[in-house]
Amino acid sequence: MSSSTLHYPSARHLSQLYAGREENLSAAERLLAVKIITREDWITFEGDAAAIASAEALFGLLNEARTQGLAIRTPDFLRFTETVARGESAQLRELFTQPIIVPTQRKSIVPKTLGQKLYLQAILRHPLVFGIGPAGTGKTYLAMAAAVHALLKNQVERIILTRPAVEAGETLGFLPGDLNEKILPYLRPLYDAMGDMLDPGVVADLTEKGVIEVAPLAYMRGRTLSRSFIILDEAQNTTPEQMMMFLTRLGEDSRMVVTGDITQIDLPRAKQSGLLEVSRILQGIPGIEFHHFSAADVVRHPLVLKIIEAYERYKDPIHASA
Repeated sequence: MSSSTLHYPSARHLSQLYAGREENLSAAERLLAVKIITREDWITFEGDAAAIASAEALFGLLNEARTQGLAIRTPDFLRFTETVARGESAQLRELFTQPIIVPTQRKSIVPKTLGQKLYLQAILRHPLVFGIGPAGTGKTYLAMAAAVHALLKNQVERIILTRPAVEAGETLGFLPGDLNEKILPYLRPLYDAMGDMLDPGVVADLTEKGVIEVAPLAYMRGRTLSRSFIILDEAQNTTPEQMMMFLTRLGEDSRMVVTGDITQIDLPRAKQSGLLEVSRILQGIPGIEFHHFSAADVVRHPLVLKIIEAYERYKDPIHASA
């Protein structure tokens, strides 16, 4: 049995590393097979050499994250700990030694939470990424940032935005205007994000030239999308058939990001969500990454986080009171 002690500038500094919750330290003890003792501004690890090294690596990473401005919440702490326990601490270290910044025409996009950092890292590394989580986590905004960056760097020739228009029953013919005008209200969040990153005149010009394309999901059948960055938003409202159809549009040198919130499914009760099904079918395939956001990744008004947590407690009162 060996031991190691780390010291920090203050008790508050140390407490912030584990979100001030003793149960988080208990989880770390279980996952890392190490005994943890903390008092005031110090923390001691007891166990075998490998377990102590993992615990030291964990708190070193947490301290680096805090130094870079990350407010560590319980889901963040658990994600750090589980990653270190799997022997993947190098992945986390890279996030903080090589900060992820996505430059666009109008601003540089910097992820604000651990979940956002891992999500953006996944988008930059994998041709197909699923971003699943509640509103306000940045899953759509960051996907658009990656798409705009890829276009500006000539990594792709066009950006394609799509989503299922279940509110219109996927039959848009009765709506006024051309195709762009019919589908635009459903893709407003994507266009709003794009407006943060490109000048309005550039967006209008690229849309007119077809470099930026908006298309309802129902109109994607039969196409092969090459040299494109494709974003499917509100994917929780796809059927399994639509999801398979969309994913098989992926062409040469293209990338796809699929975003959705499985708590906001608007499909008729008799229909299964394609986003729920695909996460069971495609897990473990190289090149495909599923990223799940938590309430800790919400970057809107602080009340949004409290609202999401309140709804989670309401839906699962037994777990919430445990």
